[in-house]
Amino acid sequence: MSHRRGLRVAVLAAGALALTGVQGVAAAQPSGPEPPAPYSAATVADVPADVLKAMQRDLGLTPAQAKESLVNQFETGVAAGRLRLRLGSSFAGSWVSGKTGGTLHVATTDPGEADVIRRGAARAEVVEHTLAELTAVKAELDRAAEKKAPAHSPVWYVDVRRNRVAVLSSAPAKARAFVEAAGADLGKVTVRRSDIEPRTYYDLRGGDAYYMGSGGRCSVGFPVTRGGQAGFATAGHCGRAGTTTSGYNRVQQGTFQGSSFPGNDYAWVATNSNWTPTARVNGYGRVQDRAVEGSTVAQPGAAVCRSGSTTGWHCGTIQQLNTSVTYPEGTIYGVTQTTVCAEPGDSGGSYISGTQAQGVTSGGSGDCTRGGTTFFQPINELLQVYGLTLHTGGSNPPDDPPPDDPPPGGTWAAGTVYQAGDVVTYGGARYRCIQAHQAQPGWTPDVVPALWERA
Repeated sequence: MSHRRGLRVAVLAAGALALTGVQGVAAAQPSGPEPPAPYSAATVADVPADVLKAMQRDLGLTPAQAKESLVNQFETGVAAGRLRLRLGSSFAGSWVSGKTGGTLHVATTDPGEADVIRRGAARAEVVEHTLAELTAVKAELDRAAEKKAPAHSPVWYVDVRRNRVAVLSSAPAKARAFVEAAGADLGKVTVRRSDIEPRTYYDLRGGDAYYMGSGGRCSVGFPVTRGGQAGFATAGHCGRAGTTTSGYNRVQQGTFQGSSFPGNDYAWVATNSNWTPTARVNGYGRVQDRAVEGSTVAQPGAAVCRSGSTTGWHCGTIQQLNTSVTYPEGTIYGVTQTTVCAEPGDSGGSYISGTQAQGVTSGGSGDCTRGGTTFFQPINELLQVYGLTLHTGGSNPPDDPPPDDPPPGGTWAAGTVYQAGDVVTYGGARYRCIQAHQAQPGWTPDVVPALWERA
Protein backbone atom coordinates (compact mmCIF):
# COMPACT_ATOMS: atom_id res chain seq x y z
CA MET A 1 0.00 0.00 0.00
CA SER A 2 1.83 3.07 -1.25
CA HIS A 3 0.69 6.55 -0.29
CA ARG A 4 1.81 9.93 -1.60
CA ARG A 5 2.80 12.19 1.21
CA GLY A 6 4.31 15.60 1.66
CA LEU A 7 7.70 16.72 2.68
CA ARG A 8 8.22 17.22 6.29
CA VAL A 9 11.23 19.41 5.70
CA ALA A 10 14.37 18.22 7.44
CA VAL A 11 16.96 20.98 7.71
CA LEU A 12 20.40 19.55 7.46
CA ALA A 13 22.63 20.86 10.20
CA ALA A 14 25.81 18.91 9.55
CA GLY A 15 27.62 18.59 12.86
CA ALA A 16 31.21 17.72 12.40
CA LEU A 17 31.39 17.96 8.66
CA ALA A 18 29.63 20.96 7.20
CA LEU A 19 30.23 24.68 7.13
CA THR A 20 27.16 26.56 6.12
CA GLY A 21 26.82 30.12 5.03
CA VAL A 22 29.93 31.47 6.78
CA GLN A 23 30.63 34.02 4.07
CA GLY A 24 27.07 35.25 4.20
CA VAL A 25 27.34 35.63 7.96
CA ALA A 26 30.57 37.60 7.79
CA ALA A 27 29.21 40.67 6.02
CA ALA A 28 26.69 42.86 7.80
CA GLN A 29 23.33 42.48 6.08
CA PRO A 30 19.77 43.60 6.76
CA SER A 31 17.72 41.19 8.84
CA GLY A 32 15.76 40.10 5.76
CA PRO A 33 12.11 39.80 4.86
CA GLU A 34 9.27 38.80 7.11
CA PRO A 35 9.17 35.09 7.99
CA PRO A 36 7.61 32.98 5.25
CA ALA A 37 4.12 31.62 5.67
CA PRO A 38 3.98 28.31 7.56
CA TYR A 39 4.95 25.48 5.27
CA SER A 40 2.33 23.19 3.81
CA ALA A 41 2.04 20.38 1.29
CA ALA A 42 1.26 23.03 -1.32
CA THR A 43 4.56 24.87 -0.82
CA VAL A 44 7.23 22.44 0.37
CA ALA A 45 8.24 21.33 -3.14
CA ASP A 46 8.72 24.91 -4.32
CA VAL A 47 12.53 24.79 -4.23
CA PRO A 48 15.17 25.95 -6.73
CA ALA A 49 15.99 23.60 -9.61
CA ASP A 50 19.56 23.10 -8.40
CA VAL A 51 18.30 21.65 -5.13
CA LEU A 52 16.33 19.09 -7.10
CA LYS A 53 19.46 18.37 -9.16
CA ALA A 54 21.45 17.63 -5.98
CA MET A 55 18.75 15.22 -4.84
CA GLN A 56 18.77 13.62 -8.28
CA ARG A 57 22.54 13.19 -8.19
CA ASP A 58 22.80 11.77 -4.68
CA LEU A 59 19.52 9.88 -4.42
CA GLY A 60 19.04 8.72 -8.01
CA LEU A 61 15.83 10.70 -8.48
CA THR A 62 14.43 12.63 -11.41
CA PRO A 63 13.46 16.28 -10.76
CA ALA A 64 9.80 15.21 -10.63
CA GLN A 65 10.61 12.45 -8.15
CA ALA A 66 12.60 14.88 -6.02
CA LYS A 67 9.55 17.16 -5.78
CA GLU A 68 7.38 14.17 -4.95
CA SER A 69 9.87 13.18 -2.23
CA LEU A 70 9.60 16.62 -0.63
CA VAL A 71 5.82 16.45 -0.58
CA ASN A 72 5.89 12.91 0.78
CA GLN A 73 8.21 13.91 3.63
CA PHE A 74 5.74 16.57 4.71
CA GLU A 75 2.68 14.35 4.63
CA THR A 76 4.28 11.29 6.22
CA GLY A 77 5.62 13.44 9.04
CA VAL A 78 2.18 14.79 9.80
CA ALA A 79 0.55 11.34 9.64
CA ALA A 80 3.29 9.70 11.75
CA GLY A 81 3.02 12.34 14.46
CA ARG A 82 -0.73 11.99 14.74
CA LEU A 83 -0.64 8.19 14.78
CA ARG A 84 2.06 8.16 17.48
CA LEU A 85 -0.25 10.13 19.73
CA ARG A 86 -3.27 7.95 18.87
CA LEU A 87 -1.46 4.68 19.61
CA GLY A 88 0.03 5.79 22.91
CA SER A 89 1.83 3.01 24.76
CA SER A 90 1.47 0.48 21.90
CA PHE A 91 3.45 2.67 19.47
CA ALA A 92 6.56 0.85 18.22
CA GLY A 93 8.08 3.31 15.74
CA SER A 94 7.57 4.67 12.24
CA TRP A 95 9.55 4.97 9.02
CA VAL A 96 9.06 5.57 5.32
CA SER A 97 9.95 3.45 2.29
CA GLY A 98 9.83 3.66 -1.48
CA LYS A 99 12.02 5.57 -3.91
CA THR A 100 10.35 8.86 -3.00
CA GLY A 101 9.47 7.94 0.60
CA GLY A 102 5.77 7.66 -0.22
CA THR A 103 4.85 4.72 2.00
CA LEU A 104 4.56 5.36 5.72
CA HIS A 105 4.95 2.36 8.03
CA VAL A 106 3.72 2.60 11.62
CA ALA A 107 4.41 -0.25 14.04
CA THR A 108 2.29 -1.29 17.02
CA THR A 109 2.24 -4.14 19.49
CA ASP A 110 -1.57 -4.19 19.50
CA PRO A 111 -3.15 -5.97 16.48
CA GLY A 112 -6.40 -4.19 17.29
CA GLU A 113 -4.79 -0.87 16.32
CA ALA A 114 -4.08 -1.96 12.73
CA ASP A 115 -7.30 -0.41 11.44
CA VAL A 116 -6.48 2.87 13.22
CA ILE A 117 -3.12 2.93 11.43
CA ARG A 118 -4.63 2.15 8.04
CA ARG A 119 -7.24 4.86 8.48
CA GLY A 120 -4.34 7.20 9.24
CA ALA A 121 -2.95 6.59 5.72
CA ALA A 122 -0.15 4.26 6.81
CA ARG A 123 0.81 0.61 6.53
CA ALA A 124 0.34 -1.23 9.83
CA GLU A 125 3.21 -3.37 11.16
CA VAL A 126 2.36 -5.54 14.18
CA VAL A 127 5.51 -6.23 16.21
CA GLU A 128 6.60 -7.71 19.53
CA HIS A 129 8.16 -4.78 21.40
CA THR A 130 7.05 -1.18 21.92
CA LEU A 131 9.35 1.72 21.15
CA ALA A 132 9.45 2.50 24.87
CA GLU A 133 10.70 -1.02 25.65
CA LEU A 134 13.46 -0.86 23.06
CA THR A 135 14.45 2.66 24.09
CA ALA A 136 14.85 1.39 27.65
CA VAL A 137 17.17 -1.39 26.43
CA LYS A 138 19.26 1.14 24.52
CA ALA A 139 19.43 3.31 27.64
CA GLU A 140 20.96 0.37 29.53
CA LEU A 141 23.69 0.12 26.90
CA ASP A 142 24.22 3.89 27.09
CA ARG A 143 24.71 3.72 30.85
CA ALA A 144 27.19 0.86 30.51
CA ALA A 145 29.14 2.82 27.88
CA GLU A 146 29.46 5.78 30.25
CA LYS A 147 31.65 3.55 32.44
CA LYS A 148 33.61 1.95 29.62
CA ALA A 149 32.82 2.50 25.93
CA PRO A 150 33.22 -0.65 23.79
CA ALA A 151 35.76 0.08 21.05
CA HIS A 152 34.75 -3.12 19.26
CA SER A 153 31.07 -2.02 19.12
CA PRO A 154 31.02 1.69 18.27
CA VAL A 155 27.37 2.09 17.18
CA TRP A 156 24.00 1.03 18.62
CA TYR A 157 20.46 2.25 18.05
CA VAL A 158 16.78 1.31 18.11
CA ASP A 159 16.08 -0.28 14.73
CA VAL A 160 12.35 0.34 14.38
CA ARG A 161 12.17 -1.51 11.07
CA ARG A 162 13.37 -4.76 12.67
CA ASN A 163 11.90 -4.07 16.12
CA ARG A 164 15.22 -4.66 17.87
CA VAL A 165 18.12 -2.70 19.34
CA ALA A 166 20.95 -3.09 16.82
CA VAL A 167 24.60 -3.21 17.90
CA LEU A 168 27.22 -2.86 15.13
CA SER A 169 30.44 -4.63 16.04
CA SER A 170 33.68 -5.98 14.60
CA ALA A 171 33.65 -8.62 17.37
CA PRO A 172 30.11 -10.03 17.75
CA ALA A 173 31.00 -12.28 20.69
CA LYS A 174 32.41 -9.35 22.64
CA ALA A 175 29.38 -7.27 21.69
CA ARG A 176 27.03 -9.87 23.15
CA ALA A 177 29.14 -9.91 26.31
CA PHE A 178 28.84 -6.11 26.47
CA VAL A 179 25.05 -6.39 26.19
CA GLU A 180 24.87 -9.03 28.93
CA ALA A 181 27.17 -7.05 31.23
CA ALA A 182 24.93 -4.02 30.74
CA GLY A 183 21.99 -6.04 32.04
CA ALA A 184 20.10 -5.63 28.77
CA ASP A 185 17.74 -8.27 27.37
CA LEU A 186 19.60 -10.12 24.61
CA GLY A 187 16.24 -11.19 23.20
CA LYS A 188 15.61 -7.57 22.21
CA VAL A 189 19.09 -6.99 20.73
CA THR A 190 20.57 -7.93 17.36
CA VAL A 191 24.37 -7.88 16.97
CA ARG A 192 25.53 -7.19 13.41
CA ARG A 193 29.06 -7.59 12.16
CA SER A 194 30.43 -4.27 10.93
CA ASP A 195 33.84 -2.73 10.33
CA ILE A 196 32.58 0.83 10.83
CA GLU A 197 35.14 3.04 12.61
CA PRO A 198 33.50 6.42 13.30
CA ARG A 199 35.63 9.45 13.99
CA THR A 200 35.10 13.15 14.43
CA TYR A 201 35.90 15.36 11.44
CA TYR A 202 38.62 17.80 12.42
CA ASP A 203 40.81 19.32 9.72
CA LEU A 204 43.79 21.56 10.49
CA ARG A 205 44.09 22.67 6.87
CA GLY A 206 42.84 26.07 5.82
CA GLY A 207 39.46 26.43 4.10
CA ASP A 208 36.19 28.28 3.94
CA ALA A 209 35.24 27.73 7.56
CA TYR A 210 35.76 29.10 11.02
CA TYR A 211 38.96 28.57 12.97
CA MET A 212 39.32 27.76 16.64
CA GLY A 213 41.99 29.39 18.78
CA SER A 214 45.37 28.97 17.14
CA GLY A 215 44.51 26.69 14.26
CA GLY A 216 41.78 24.03 14.17
CA ARG A 217 39.03 24.33 11.56
CA CYS A 218 35.35 23.42 11.74
CA SER A 219 32.12 24.45 10.03
CA VAL A 220 29.27 26.69 11.07
CA GLY A 221 26.02 24.89 11.69
CA PHE A 222 23.06 27.30 11.96
CA PRO A 223 22.89 30.96 12.98
CA VAL A 224 21.07 31.37 16.31
CA THR A 225 20.17 34.09 18.80
CA ARG A 226 19.80 34.28 22.57
CA GLY A 227 18.12 37.47 23.66
CA GLY A 228 19.92 40.13 21.66
CA GLN A 229 23.09 38.06 21.18
CA ALA A 230 23.75 36.53 17.76
CA GLY A 231 25.86 33.43 17.19
CA PHE A 232 25.84 29.97 15.64
CA ALA A 233 25.40 26.33 16.58
CA THR A 234 28.19 23.87 15.89
CA ALA A 235 29.80 20.65 17.13
CA GLY A 236 31.01 20.34 20.70
CA HIS A 237 34.24 18.60 19.74
CA CYS A 238 35.31 21.74 17.86
CA GLY A 239 35.97 23.78 21.01
CA ARG A 240 35.39 24.33 24.71
CA ALA A 241 33.76 27.26 26.49
CA GLY A 242 36.14 30.19 26.16
CA THR A 243 37.72 29.04 22.89
CA THR A 244 37.93 31.99 20.51
CA THR A 245 37.06 31.79 16.83
CA SER A 246 37.84 33.65 13.63
CA GLY A 247 35.83 33.45 10.43
CA TYR A 248 36.62 31.98 7.02
CA ASN A 249 38.48 35.23 6.28
CA ARG A 250 40.49 35.08 9.55
CA VAL A 251 38.60 38.08 10.92
CA GLN A 252 37.93 37.89 14.66
CA GLN A 253 34.52 36.30 15.07
CA GLY A 254 33.46 35.15 18.53
CA THR A 255 33.82 32.85 21.53
CA PHE A 256 32.43 29.44 22.48
CA GLN A 257 29.80 30.02 25.19
CA GLY A 258 28.88 26.42 25.88
CA SER A 259 30.14 23.05 24.70
CA SER A 260 29.45 19.38 25.48
CA PHE A 261 31.64 16.50 24.22
CA PRO A 262 31.70 13.54 24.59
CA GLY A 263 28.30 12.38 25.82
CA ASN A 264 26.82 15.00 23.50
CA ASP A 265 28.40 16.78 20.55
CA TYR A 266 26.97 20.28 20.52
CA ALA A 267 28.15 23.82 21.20
CA TRP A 268 27.32 27.41 20.44
CA VAL A 269 29.48 30.40 19.63
CA ALA A 270 28.49 34.01 20.38
CA THR A 271 29.68 36.31 17.59
CA ASN A 272 30.70 39.95 17.67
CA SER A 273 28.94 42.82 15.89
CA ASN A 274 30.95 42.29 12.68
CA TRP A 275 28.93 39.15 11.98
CA THR A 276 25.24 39.27 11.17
CA PRO A 277 23.17 36.07 11.19
CA THR A 278 21.35 35.02 8.04
CA ALA A 279 18.74 32.33 7.65
CA ARG A 280 20.69 30.54 4.94
CA VAL A 281 22.73 27.38 4.40
CA ASN A 282 25.67 27.58 1.98
CA GLY A 283 24.98 25.69 -1.25
CA TYR A 284 28.65 25.83 -2.31
CA GLY A 285 27.78 26.57 -5.93
CA ARG A 286 25.91 23.28 -6.38
CA VAL A 287 22.59 24.68 -5.21
CA GLN A 288 21.36 28.13 -4.27
CA ASP A 289 21.86 28.98 -0.63
CA ARG A 290 19.03 27.26 1.23
CA ALA A 291 16.53 29.14 3.38
CA VAL A 292 16.06 27.99 6.98
CA GLU A 293 12.47 28.26 8.21
CA GLY A 294 12.16 25.82 11.12
CA SER A 295 13.36 22.63 12.78
CA THR A 296 10.68 19.97 12.33
CA VAL A 297 12.24 16.51 12.80
CA ALA A 298 12.32 14.20 9.75
CA GLN A 299 11.39 10.50 9.72
CA PRO A 300 13.84 7.61 9.18
CA GLY A 301 13.93 6.99 5.44
CA ALA A 302 13.45 10.66 4.56
CA ALA A 303 15.88 12.58 2.33
CA VAL A 304 18.32 15.00 3.96
CA CYS A 305 21.17 17.18 2.66
CA ARG A 306 24.38 18.47 4.21
CA SER A 307 26.57 21.53 3.69
CA GLY A 308 30.22 21.45 4.68
CA SER A 309 33.42 23.45 4.21
CA THR A 310 35.43 20.51 2.85
CA THR A 311 33.00 18.66 0.60
CA GLY A 312 30.24 21.21 0.01
CA TRP A 313 26.67 20.05 -0.60
CA HIS A 314 25.65 16.38 -0.52
CA CYS A 315 22.39 14.51 0.04
CA GLY A 316 21.32 11.13 1.39
CA THR A 317 18.73 9.60 3.70
CA ILE A 318 18.10 9.44 7.41
CA GLN A 319 18.69 5.88 8.62
CA GLN A 320 18.15 5.90 12.40
CA LEU A 321 17.19 8.37 15.11
CA ASN A 322 18.52 8.19 18.68
CA THR A 323 21.78 6.43 17.80
CA SER A 324 24.76 5.97 20.12
CA VAL A 325 28.22 6.09 18.53
CA THR A 326 31.67 5.64 20.03
CA TYR A 327 34.58 7.72 18.74
CA PRO A 328 38.17 7.47 20.00
CA GLU A 329 37.34 10.41 22.30
CA GLY A 330 34.26 8.76 23.86
CA THR A 331 30.63 7.82 23.26
CA ILE A 332 27.95 10.21 21.95
CA TYR A 333 24.27 9.52 22.65
CA GLY A 334 21.13 10.53 20.77
CA VAL A 335 22.62 11.40 17.39
CA THR A 336 20.96 10.71 14.01
CA GLN A 337 22.58 8.29 11.54
CA THR A 338 22.54 9.11 7.80
CA THR A 339 23.91 7.96 4.44
CA VAL A 340 25.21 11.43 3.56
CA CYS A 341 28.95 11.46 2.87
CA ALA A 342 31.36 13.78 4.66
CA GLU A 343 35.06 14.35 5.27
CA PRO A 344 37.37 16.06 7.79
CA GLY A 345 36.66 19.78 8.06
CA ASP A 346 32.89 19.38 7.64
CA SER A 347 32.40 19.12 11.42
CA GLY A 348 29.74 21.38 12.89
CA GLY A 349 28.02 22.06 9.57
CA SER A 350 24.37 21.98 8.59
CA TYR A 351 21.97 19.12 7.91
CA ILE A 352 18.77 20.36 6.28
CA SER A 353 15.74 18.81 4.62
CA GLY A 354 13.75 21.24 2.53
CA THR A 355 13.68 24.31 4.76
CA GLN A 356 13.80 22.49 8.10
CA ALA A 357 17.04 22.38 10.12
CA GLN A 358 17.92 18.91 11.39
CA GLY A 359 21.26 19.16 13.18
CA VAL A 360 25.03 19.71 13.12
CA THR A 361 27.56 17.21 11.84
CA SER A 362 29.28 15.15 14.52
CA GLY A 363 31.34 12.50 12.72
CA GLY A 364 31.24 9.31 10.73
CA SER A 365 33.20 6.95 8.53
CA GLY A 366 34.06 6.79 4.83
CA ASP A 367 34.37 9.76 2.49
CA CYS A 368 32.67 11.42 -0.46
CA THR A 369 34.56 9.29 -2.99
CA ARG A 370 33.54 5.89 -1.64
CA GLY A 371 30.52 6.96 0.38
CA GLY A 372 30.02 6.38 4.08
CA THR A 373 27.94 6.80 7.21
CA THR A 374 27.63 10.06 9.14
CA PHE A 375 26.01 11.18 12.39
CA PHE A 376 24.53 14.53 13.30
CA GLN A 377 23.57 16.06 16.63
CA PRO A 378 19.87 17.03 16.45
CA ILE A 379 19.43 20.79 16.45
CA ASN A 380 16.37 20.93 18.72
CA GLU A 381 18.22 19.45 21.71
CA LEU A 382 21.04 21.95 21.22
CA LEU A 383 18.59 24.86 21.05
CA GLN A 384 16.76 23.67 24.16
CA VAL A 385 19.88 23.07 26.27
CA TYR A 386 21.36 26.52 25.64
CA GLY A 387 18.11 28.48 25.38
CA LEU A 388 18.81 29.45 21.76
CA THR A 389 16.44 30.43 18.97
CA LEU A 390 17.06 29.24 15.43
CA HIS A 391 17.48 32.29 13.21
CA THR A 392 14.85 32.20 10.48
CA GLY A 393 15.22 35.72 9.12
CA GLY A 394 12.28 37.50 10.73
CA SER A 395 12.57 41.21 11.40
CA ASN A 396 11.27 40.75 14.95
CA PRO A 397 13.11 38.46 17.38
CA PRO A 398 10.89 35.73 18.82
CA ASP A 399 11.03 37.29 22.28
CA ASP A 400 9.98 40.71 20.91
CA PRO A 401 6.57 40.35 19.18
CA PRO A 402 5.31 43.29 17.11
CA PRO A 403 4.12 45.91 19.61
CA ASP A 404 0.94 46.74 17.65
CA ASP A 405 -0.07 43.12 17.08
CA PRO A 406 0.19 41.26 20.42
CA PRO A 407 -0.45 37.53 20.28
CA PRO A 408 -3.52 36.02 21.94
CA GLY A 409 -3.03 34.91 25.50
CA GLY A 410 -1.85 31.37 26.20
CA THR A 411 1.16 29.22 27.05
CA TRP A 412 2.45 28.80 23.47
CA ALA A 413 5.64 30.82 22.93
CA ALA A 414 7.87 31.36 19.92
CA GLY A 415 11.39 30.06 20.51
CA THR A 416 10.24 27.14 22.65
CA VAL A 417 11.23 23.61 21.59
CA TYR A 418 8.14 21.39 21.66
CA GLN A 419 8.04 17.59 21.61
CA ALA A 420 5.24 15.43 20.23
CA GLY A 421 2.48 15.23 22.84
CA ASP A 422 3.17 18.60 24.50
CA VAL A 423 -0.04 20.55 25.16
CA VAL A 424 -0.27 24.36 25.02
CA THR A 425 -3.02 26.95 25.06
CA TYR A 426 -3.38 29.64 22.43
CA GLY A 427 -6.22 32.04 21.72
CA GLY A 428 -8.40 30.37 24.34
CA ALA A 429 -7.98 26.85 22.89
CA ARG A 430 -5.83 23.84 23.78
CA TYR A 431 -3.47 22.34 21.18
CA ARG A 432 -1.34 19.17 21.15
CA CYS A 433 2.03 19.06 19.35
CA ILE A 434 2.22 16.30 16.72
CA GLN A 435 5.78 16.89 15.42
CA ALA A 436 8.87 17.96 17.37
CA HIS A 437 10.03 21.48 16.39
CA GLN A 438 11.08 24.88 17.69
CA ALA A 439 8.18 27.35 17.52
CA GLN A 440 8.73 30.22 15.11
CA PRO A 441 7.00 33.62 14.97
CA GLY A 442 3.84 33.37 12.89
CA TRP A 443 3.70 29.56 13.15
CA THR A 444 0.99 29.69 15.80
CA PRO A 445 -0.95 26.52 16.66
CA ASP A 446 -4.12 27.78 15.02
CA VAL A 447 -2.51 28.14 11.57
CA VAL A 448 -0.06 25.21 11.36
CA PRO A 449 -2.03 21.94 11.37
CA ALA A 450 1.15 20.12 10.32
CA LEU A 451 2.55 20.76 13.80
CA TRP A 452 -0.49 21.16 16.09
CA GLU A 453 -3.95 19.66 16.54
CA ARG A 454 -6.77 20.71 18.82
CA ALA A 455 -6.54 18.85 22.12
